[in-house]
Amino acid sequence: MPSTEELLPQIEVETTVGAPAKCILYNDDWHTFDEVIVQLVKATGCSIEEAEQLTWEVHTNGKASVYEGALSQCLRVSSILEEIALHTSIEM
Repeated sequence: MPSTEELLPQIEVETTVGAPAKCILYNDDWHTFDEVIVQLVKATGCSIEEAEQLTWEVHTNGKASVYEGALSQCLRVSSILEEIALHTSIEM
């Protein structure tokens, strides 16, 4: 007679813990480079040089991933960027 384990279907469960989220910043025609750079430093804690590179990427490509980490941190970064009406989204 088969055991209980043999009778029950085998279930595979895949769990992703702490999967990084991304905060995406979109280009617009209203904010100056300096405004975006200052807000990126404030939101992410990156250096001015990193913020300049990210701002140029946003300007050139129309958008850029400006922060990657836990969802709660991405939401915090997004909130700070949106303080000056920058447009952001969160991707998982």
